[in-house]
Amino acid sequence: MRKVVLIFGLLSGTLISGFMAVALVIWETTRHFYDNALVGYASMVIALSMVFFGIKSYRDNYQSGTIKFWKGVQVGALITLVASLMYAVTWETYTHVRPASFAEFVDKCFDSPLNKMKEKGASSAEIEQTAKRIDTMKRMYQNPVIRFGMTLMEILPVGIIITLISAAVLRKRELLPAGHIKLDVPTN
Repeated sequence: MRKVVLIFGLLSGTLISGFMAVALVIWETTRHFYDNALVGYASMVIALSMVFFGIKSYRDNYQSGTIKFWKGVQVGALITLVASLMYAVTWETYTHVRPASFAEFVDKCFDSPLNKMKEKGASSAEIEQTAKRIDTMKRMYQNPVIRFGMTLMEILPVGIIITLISAAVLRKRELLPAGHIKLDVPTN
């Protein structure tokens, strides 16, 4: 199981870290903050699709084509954990390699809700209350342990959902069975 978890976890982690790197390059070159959670979570789903393929590989190559739900969850959760750790380490690396860009990005990220409130005509009391909460969050986010945990919490729930779905689907032996090519060679 260790081999499957490492291969598919590292592959998934590399994909999601690559997606993050592309997003950060775009940020670095344009300084335009795209508040688009849909794109971020879509990239997570694409990268974490390796969970499905990892469970299938384990089922087909080590379990004779069958896998119980909880064993599938175990394999998928471990793949998700490897990928999530890589994602969080990539973000932490960015915070240390490009501290000024990181600080600017965080400011834009945290200020975005305030700007939206102002655009919608929120009262100054509401804006002030939200600004205090955001300031508290910004200070918490400066702590690397809290930041690492928050980064993990961005991706782990997505991986858990994909793991549960994949384990449920792949426990059915008839779904995407292991392929065996049989060549009928005529003997004359």
